[in-house]
Amino acid sequence: MNTKNKKSARKYGPGAGKKVAEVMRELKQGTLRSGRSGTKVRSRKQAIAIGLSEARHAGEKVPLKSEDSGDRSS
Repeated sequence: MNTKNKKSARKYGPGAGKKVAEVMRELKQGTLRSGRSGTKVRSRKQAIAIGLSEARHAGEKVPLKSEDSGDRSS
């Protein structure tokens, strides 16, 4: 059996990376705000999620949101 490493396709396109970098700059400057509430974003993870969401809306190559994220009440 051949166990050599296979080349895999990129998960995220270069446009998505640029969008996340742009959002991270806003986070570091303190100007990044979340959706409707307009509260200041302080979390790095939340900033990345905002960047990926904006890239997804712009039509960049970004995987769909996982079904695992969301309500964890059960």
